[in-house]
Amino acid sequence: MGKCPDCGTWDSLAEQTERKEPAGKGRSAPTNGMNQPIALREVPTGGFERLPVLGEEFSRVLGGGMVPGSLVLIGGDPGIGKSTLLLQAAAQFADQVGPALYISAEESIQQIKLRASRMGLDP
Repeated sequence: MGKCPDCGTWDSLAEQTERKEPAGKGRSAPTNGMNQPIALREVPTGGFERLPVLGEEFSRVLGGGMVPGSLVLIGGDPGIGKSTLLLQAAAQFADQVGPALYISAEESIQQIKLRASRMGLDP
């Protein structure tokens, strides 16, 4: 490129090279253990309380319930019942455990409320 895209002058650009620090030089990495390799057999797995979800099969698929802070992606063909299942699960979760947030990128809030009303859920 011979012309500066900012000021429009010709032949004003100069090549600059950056020298990289060799590995291990410069700032040291934190030593909190998070950046160190660890064998899988040494990773602690306790302390996860699984929260109940709607139905035995759904719970089984999730490994016995929802892990707080986890994210579950539900997929499938259109019309298979994903929204209905998740609306039921959110309502049951809100009833028995605590607040539930239902996020939809495809349905309007009115569609969600109408479905909840048809299902007899407290919208």
